[in-house]
Amino acid sequence: MHDVLIIGGGVAGLSAATFTARAGLDTLVLDAGGSILRRNAHLENYPGFPAGVNARQLLDLFAEGTDRAGCEHREAEVTRLRADDPFVAETASGDQYRADRVVVATKNAVDYLPDAVEVVDRGKPFVETDERGRTGVSGLYAAGRLAGKPHQAIVNAGHGAEVAVTLLEEADQPFYHDWVAPDGYFTDRGRDLPPGCEEIDDDERRRREDEARELLRERFADPHPSDQPTHPSLDDE
Repeated sequence: MHDVLIIGGGVAGLSAATFTARAGLDTLVLDAGGSILRRNAHLENYPGFPAGVNARQLLDLFAEGTDRAGCEHREAEVTRLRADDPFVAETASGDQYRADRVVVATKNAVDYLPDAVEVVDRGKPFVETDERGRTGVSGLYAAGRLAGKPHQAIVNAGHGAEVAVTLLEEADQPFYHDWVAPDGYFTDRGRDLPPGCEEIDDDERRRREDEARELLRERFADPHPSDQPTHPSLDDE
């Protein structure tokens, strides 16, 4: 039994998982391994990477971030999601996973969704949501392309985070603020630390910066080991 189940391991799903896991909710990501971003030859227009970035490396870094946040991952294709209390996700291998809340982020895959979810056809199927990613089923959210967001990776990553924040609000979690502030930034002004914030001194700041630089040096020291995937339709030729 999990607090949150994320179905889909692309940028929208992993972004959502980062926020729910860091906020202390027991989060599981079920990923069938088919993120369309892995087919991108070189991802550009992604803030923080002025010369672009290997898309597979970016996804790996997203997943590593969810690991550091305490998120659990399993490779699985969800074939049916039952809107029971709690939700039950059934997989192609016969496993079942239960969760109080679910975020679906599977691009245009909708066949597994409960009948109560409204699906609209705009050339491809999308899930009808409100502006915060809520579906018509309480506790079920859609993020990224599945919710009709544009193709751009940064848009989908941002929407995944927004959907997660919406979920946290409705789970009665304290407001989740992700600031790491200098020592005394709040407390020296007589203010309590907001939920999700922390204050660190100069030594800890330097330690974290050193760790961040070293991690990125290691991850980008060599080309990404995976091959460039093609479109599935080309694999049959």
